[in-house]
Amino acid sequence: MKMISIEQELKNNTYPGRGIIVGRSADGTKAVTAYFIMGRSANSRNRIFVEEGEGIRTQAFDPSKMEDPSLIIYAPVRVLGNKTIVTNGDQTDTIYEGMDKQLTFEQCLRSREFEPDAPNYTPRISAIMHVEGGKYSYAMSILKSNHGDPSSCNRFTYAYNDCPAGEGHFISTYLHDGDPLPSFEGEPKLLAVPDDMDSFAQLLWDSLNDDNKVSLFVRYIDIRSGEYRSKIFNKNQ
Repeated sequence: MKMISIEQELKNNTYPGRGIIVGRSADGTKAVTAYFIMGRSANSRNRIFVEEGEGIRTQAFDPSKMEDPSLIIYAPVRVLGNKTIVTNGDQTDTIYEGMDKQLTFEQCLRSREFEPDAPNYTPRISAIMHVEGGKYSYAMSILKSNHGDPSSCNRFTYAYNDCPAGEGHFISTYLHDGDPLPSFEGEPKLLAVPDDMDSFAQLLWDSLNDDNKVSLFVRYIDIRSGEYRSKIFNKNQ
């Protein structure tokens, strides 16, 4: 698979929607993830990321302007022991609760499907990172309608074991802007992952369309110790 430039991938796409990056730093010592949200409506844009425990939650920037909290208020990141869960919806909780009961990542998502937001039927994208004893693996999932047909849900899971240093994968909800919005197609895209969290986070934030970007979360986890550093960008301050 050809490696993309994530900078160009984002700069050339005004609306990928929500996106997840998971990978390993170039020096091999950090498990890396990033999650961003974008919005076209005033309701979607009226959000910020806030820390909650070891994870984050979306929150209304101006509660008085919140029209409908469904589908936009959720916990994108939660931590269960040595597992970090990253998703674009409340399936974070479904995965957390299921894996706490020894279900697999894929089994947890069997009870979920794309979002009920016709005519877009926004895909649910999810990732699970497993860091333990110096070992690191991750998996990514997309649940989407069958070419816009809400009667059928297509489920794809991609697992990456012993991921090489400096490599990661990117998945988003949409291919690009449109009406209705076209769902992401194909397997997650291969990209380079650098060592410097601050510069990588800044590059991602600067590459997102300025009109549509809302928030960005980036985390680097030490694969040996499990300690992590995180960074949050919110357009609304």
